[in-house]
Amino acid sequence: MKTIVFVGAGSMAEAMIGGIVEQRTMDPLNVFVMNKSDDARLEYLKTKYGVSIVCSNKKALRKADLIILATKPKDIHQVMVDILPYLSDHTAVLSVIAGISIQAFENGLGARMIARSMPNTSATIGKSASAVAWNNTIDLNMKMNILKMLESIGMVKVVEEDEMHVVTALSGSGPAYVYYLAEALEEVAIEQGLSQDIARSLIIQTLEGAAAMMKNTGEEPAELRKHVTSPGGTTEAGVTALENRLFKEIIAECIQKAEARSRELGAMY
Repeated sequence: MKTIVFVGAGSMAEAMIGGIVEQRTMDPLNVFVMNKSDDARLEYLKTKYGVSIVCSNKKALRKADLIILATKPKDIHQVMVDILPYLSDHTAVLSVIAGISIQAFENGLGARMIARSMPNTSATIGKSASAVAWNNTIDLNMKMNILKMLESIGMVKVVEEDEMHVVTALSGSGPAYVYYLAEALEEVAIEQGLSQDIARSLIIQTLEGAAAMMKNTGEEPAELRKHVTSPGGTTEAGVTALENRLFKEIIAECIQKAEARSRELGAMY
């Protein structure tokens, strides 16, 4: 791909731009960004990442190989109306907007290559967990280009479109759940007498180590948990407290609520 245009300049767009620039997937000058307002935000992205701003004549849209839609869901209908006159027939579209179906983009942007993905904000450091689904029009070359771009910001799995709702709930929103866990662990550690610096360092290394054990050993999470949990020991006492508070049921509700919201958003648009 020679030219990519981000439509939307929020946190997800920045995360992806940061990953693309850091991993040198494309020349930043060939990565363009636009939004409906906030010129200061566009200038910030240009200054920090070296990307280009879409000018008033929308020339970048006309020559784009790929448009990445990264707006808020409520804005997407107007965005499609605004950009459609400038798109050539060969221009593909990748949406990273939660909930909205490929069919909605086909309705708004016509018959063209369309993909739908859900990265997460860890794309900024090349650690996103992404999934992607395609429409029937997209060709092998564009699939490979999109996969290469998404792989430059982390790992990516190809899924059926209907699975994107649970992907959104799991890995799209997942960093927030992990940060919330870290927040809770840090608060109680400080209450119990540790300094914030020591508590945070221990939490970060614990999360990194646990993730690495899952990745490197290939063992089931339940088995790894059992290795840590000695009968009558401290870990068993902690796990029992989680079980008594119905921890798994809470996590299940978390994912189910987020997935349901993704489906609600899709139904709205």
